[in-house]
This record gives sequence, structure tokens and C-alpha cells, in this order.
Amino acid sequence: MKKKNLIVFDIDDTLTKSENQHQQSYVDAMLHFGITEINQEWKAYKNMTDSYILKKNFETNFKKDFNMESFIPEFENKMTELFLELPETKEIDGATKIVDFFMRETNYAICFATGSLLKPALMKLEQANINFVPNLVEASNNYYTREEIVTSAIQKAKTYFSINEFENIISVGDGIWDLRTAKNLGIHFLGIRDKNLKDFQEENIKSHISDWTNFDFNKIQTELEII
Repeated sequence: MKKKNLIVFDIDDTLTKSENQHQQSYVDAMLHFGITEINQEWKAYKNMTDSYILKKNFETNFKKDFNMESFIPEFENKMTELFLELPETKEIDGATKIVDFFMRETNYAICFATGSLLKPALMKLEQANINFVPNLVEASNNYYTREEIVTSAIQKAKTYFSINEFENIISVGDGIWDLRTAKNLGIHFLGIRDKNLKDFQEENIKSHISDWTNFDFNKIQTELEII
């Protein structure tokens, strides 16, 4: 089916049950590199991305500027090594079927935008048996902001699917930062999971689901005012 619209999926706790493994391997990797004073109040950061949080804690600990190009590859490898020592990632119930549904039964293309570093993100998708194309996954290796990551993921999808512009773009995520990013970019947003439902409601979210098991896409499109 020809694709004319786009779904942008977050990964952690949207498609995969991986938030705990991610945080443990991320913090342990920082400790490995001597970053011992770590602010783990994640919501306090201006940008909810691995690269930005790493930058802030690196500069706090070492009192020098952070070099993304030189430090992130080594850090990413260590984080991935530590991630693989933890229990394997499982899907959020129904996630695998939903990704396949969009690809096979709708006119929506898909891509992935995550605040994680890339290699751990790919491992999560692989372990959870989520169908994905690596070229359609954008992570925080080269970007500090969610807006940059989502914008890059959208551009990757345009290139991959040979489309100049998508008629509708829906971003899907479980965090309030995902909603704010979608608002900043002027695209639709579908919230998932209940842990941030109060925050979602305070920002007048239009469409929200608790999980993927009772997914009604017609209802969601109506709520998002997509004809």
C-alpha cells in the first residue's frame, strides 16, 4: 500500500519494556568513565536525551567542555556492553502487532525517534522482536534535542519512502517531553501508558491509550482530527 502519512515511534516504554535496563546501563557506563556525581532527576534536564544528559554530567564532573564526536562512540559501546548483561527486553504488550499493522495494512509509513543512543536502541528493538529498518531509527548520538531527533527521523522516512511531504505525521510516546516535542514541531501526538497521564492531561492531550492491546486507530484519528 502506498504510504502518504507517517507514524514516529518513541522506543523505551512505548514499544519496549526497557526503561529500567536503559537507566541502569546508562548510569553504570557513566560510573565506568569516572562520572560519579550524577543528577538522576531526569525530568530536571532541559533536554531528555542521552547525549545531553551525558554532556551535562561530564562537564559537572570534569570541569571541561564535552566533545560529542570523540566521547560518545566509546561511551555507547560500553553502555551497549552493559545493557547486554541485563535481562532481555520484552515488547510492550501488542507493540509488535501494531508496528506490523501500520506497515502492512495502512497508508502510514513508520520510523523511530529515541532519546537513547543508537546501539542500545537497536538492541531493544531486536530483543523485543519489533520489525524495524535500521535506516529509519534516529537516536541522540548527533543531537542534543528531541526536536532535532524527530525532525531527522522524519527526513529519513521521506528519503526511504521517496515522499516529499507526508500529509499527516503522528508522534507516539510515553513521556511529557514527547508531547512537548510534537507541539513544538506542529505534528500530531498520541500518548501511551498511564504513568504520565496526569502530566498529559494538564497539557490538554487530545488522544491517549493505556497500551496497544485495545488499539482503535479510527477513534484515534477522530480524536486527532485527521480526516
